[in-house]
Amino acid sequence: MDLEARLSRRVKQIKISATKEMPMIAAQVGGCVSLGQGIPSFKTPEHVVDAVCRALREDASAGKYSLQPGMPALRRAAAELLLAEKGLPADAEREVAITVGGMEGLLCAMLTLIGPGDEVIVPEPFYPSHVEQILMAEGTPVFAPLRRADWSLDPEAIEAAVTPRTKAIIISSPHNPTGAVWAKADLLKVAELAIRHGVFVICDDTYDALTYDGEAAFSLSSLPELRHLLIGVFSFSKRFALTGWRVGFLWAREALLNQMLKIHDAAAICAPTPAQIAALASLTGPQDVFLAMKAELEKRRNLICQRLSAMAGMSHVRPKGAFYVMAKVELPQGAVENSRELAIRLIREAKVITIPGGAFGPGGEGHVRLSFGGDEAEINEACDRLAAWSAQL
Repeated sequence: MDLEARLSRRVKQIKISATKEMPMIAAQVGGCVSLGQGIPSFKTPEHVVDAVCRALREDASAGKYSLQPGMPALRRAAAELLLAEKGLPADAEREVAITVGGMEGLLCAMLTLIGPGDEVIVPEPFYPSHVEQILMAEGTPVFAPLRRADWSLDPEAIEAAVTPRTKAIIISSPHNPTGAVWAKADLLKVAELAIRHGVFVICDDTYDALTYDGEAAFSLSSLPELRHLLIGVFSFSKRFALTGWRVGFLWAREALLNQMLKIHDAAAICAPTPAQIAALASLTGPQDVFLAMKAELEKRRNLICQRLSAMAGMSHVRPKGAFYVMAKVELPQGAVENSRELAIRLIREAKVITIPGGAFGPGGEGHVRLSFGGDEAEINEACDRLAAWSAQL
């Protein structure tokens, strides 16, 4: 049987990300330290573990399906968070749905809005899964380059990418992979052009709570005039160290959310109930542990930037959010063909896992993405190896 001929066009045009590929290559080499995948090192807080264990022992419904759009108590808590942090008066029953991580929320948005011939504008460098989901929906990603000097959002580039086929724009700040926090003035310009052209905005606020230097990230979900065109996607993974629990939530006006819930029902039925209990405990329990996590990530940001600044042949733009930094590597001409080859060399020669910048778009070529989600010992060990490697060039 010719399997390739029988596969759908949808699956043939998407691929597994370099974030997954590099650790697989490293596993064959052995002894590598990772600055690769974006996972904060913090364990699930004890009060969250206790809440889940208690529910599983005492509440028979804790191991069963929840309501399709999620546990009512969690939807109410999520709505309260949106009002408190973004000034968004969300109706918990009609405008909020709990999803299997932010990723499923994004997929529900894509499969609801996008079809063959539709275009989605994606600031570039981009988060690869945004592009793969557009392709999965059989749409066309259209790239709008960020300003290369500081990875800031360029509204003029987004305006230039608009065509009659444009259906949506993806906005994600703090930004993966660059760690940039985009300026409010630039985001307001994007909102204005979205309203003018009648284009949806998919606002991926996965890292919204992780900003540094005392600055907060401005979110387009806070704009009342945009809400008829807005889908807000939010995650518990990074903010609350719940990456493995796979729970996030969506906001959209009722009529649009009802359409997305069709996709959610067909794909997942509901988010896992124990994960929803963990998310509820994270939202309603003590917040000091999460504030401490953020402070620790800021220390790690400072450490990795200090270490990179001291390395020969390495440069970077200091990130203001998330837990990523794009490091530009200056190599002799012809030393590597592209950033993928560079990342593989770093695995084999320095035994450090990084993610090739080219996996995030043309603007990432010549760079590798580094995560500072690991602890200080891991960051220092990886940077020791990178420094020794770069000194030999």
